[in-house]
Amino acid sequence: MTYLIVTIAYILILAGIIIRKSKGVKNEEDFIVAGRNVPVYLLVGTLVTTWIGSGSLFGTAGLTFQVGFSELWFSLGAWIGILAVYFIAARVRRISQYTLTDILEKRYSSMARLLGTITIIVAYLIIAGYQFKGGGRFLSILTEGSISVEQGTLITFLIIIAFTAFAGMVSIVSIDIFNGSVMILAIVLAVPFAISGFGGWDNVVNTINEVSPNHLSVFEGHEPIWYISIMLPTLMLLLSESSVYQKFSSAKDAKSAKKAVMGMFIGVVGIEFLMCLLSVVGFAIYADDPRFFLADGSVNAPMSEEIILRIGFEQLPALVGSLLFAGGAAIILSTGNTFLMVTSTNFSRDILEKYFIKEMSEKTKLLVQRVAIIILGFIAYLIMTQFDEILSMAFISYTMIGAALAPPLLATFFWKRVTKQGGIASILAGMLSVIIIEVLNRSCIILDLGIISFPFDPKMVAIPALIASVTALVVVSLLTKPTTKEIIEPFFEKE
Repeated sequence: MTYLIVTIAYILILAGIIIRKSKGVKNEEDFIVAGRNVPVYLLVGTLVTTWIGSGSLFGTAGLTFQVGFSELWFSLGAWIGILAVYFIAARVRRISQYTLTDILEKRYSSMARLLGTITIIVAYLIIAGYQFKGGGRFLSILTEGSISVEQGTLITFLIIIAFTAFAGMVSIVSIDIFNGSVMILAIVLAVPFAISGFGGWDNVVNTINEVSPNHLSVFEGHEPIWYISIMLPTLMLLLSESSVYQKFSSAKDAKSAKKAVMGMFIGVVGIEFLMCLLSVVGFAIYADDPRFFLADGSVNAPMSEEIILRIGFEQLPALVGSLLFAGGAAIILSTGNTFLMVTSTNFSRDILEKYFIKEMSEKTKLLVQRVAIIILGFIAYLIMTQFDEILSMAFISYTMIGAALAPPLLATFFWKRVTKQGGIASILAGMLSVIIIEVLNRSCIILDLGIISFPFDPKMVAIPALIASVTALVVVSLLTKPTTKEIIEPFFEKE
């Protein structure tokens, strides 16, 4: 009961903050980028909680339960990506566009914007969908099965839709500083309590050594290609994370955006490492629990994704566990809000406003944005029903975004020779390669093409997708006429 009371109380507090902040939403700029007036500390909070979502709470935790500390290679990709983003954050804010697709159009063409929008919408709806799925598992555990996973998923869907449609980016950045604080405190407390509750670190190590020694190593148990493949999706996603770029545009100025990136790096590294450590401890705690393993001894993947919440509900003191659940609620709500917000922004601005409803008042724009959130949220809900694991959804969405958008986006800031034709070809190659591989995998076709065979491991998709995207970018750019100086200059101005 303590868990339920604390979680509901926290959600009500967040709802109160959102209602209060929503009164300040007067126009589209307020709704999309919070009036471009977000201070550094709020921007850090919203950037951290954007990245640490259900993909981390469930997917990354489940991957850690399956492979141990070598999961850190998956997280390492994001850490490297954040450091790379540090060097372009100020440029993004100085250009002062609303979304990543605005940048694509400014550097390439309206076609690049449209293709980027389609890629973002498809991938982000998958990400939003697994927030609903994560929320369903969350509520089922919280209520000890009184609410089924399916019912919990529907409830989460409705709450996230309401939160997002009500106040947009203002609501997101306003609650994320609270969400980030609760999340950090909960994880910091949960780790030592879980270790001590199992008899200390030595007992954790001894148990894992008996069951699966490779779980304690970052470098053993896999082929070299596995480490590269597992790192690429998060690296490419972070470099092309539309919600992050949209939040850069919410900063007061370019200097604030750059400072926020370093704060994001510190927060993400700390939280992801502690989540990994907590999941490894959980592997030791539940090493003999049949719920987490199949009859053949392999890991029950969907169940393994619940490891952090199971520790919070079954292993920790009620106060610490309650805080962890409040943090979990924060993670799910914040990430769901953000990805629906960005998806609806791209849909309304890049498709509806550009091609169908060109002349709209500010009031109509807000209404269109809110309706788009509801419609797209429902589509995300339908997509979510086609998957069993959050981790598999994460790999597909991360790779699609990263392979399609990271190469052309980085080229806008670092390669003057890239052309609009090269950018378009890169987006198409990255997006289509992921879709084709996923379609062939789902068709259960057994096919050997020499350099690639099917069914293809979803964790390895990033390599062929990235090769296709970069090859198209470079080859087509070199074969086409260079871009004019007037288009290039804004992306290479000195800071």
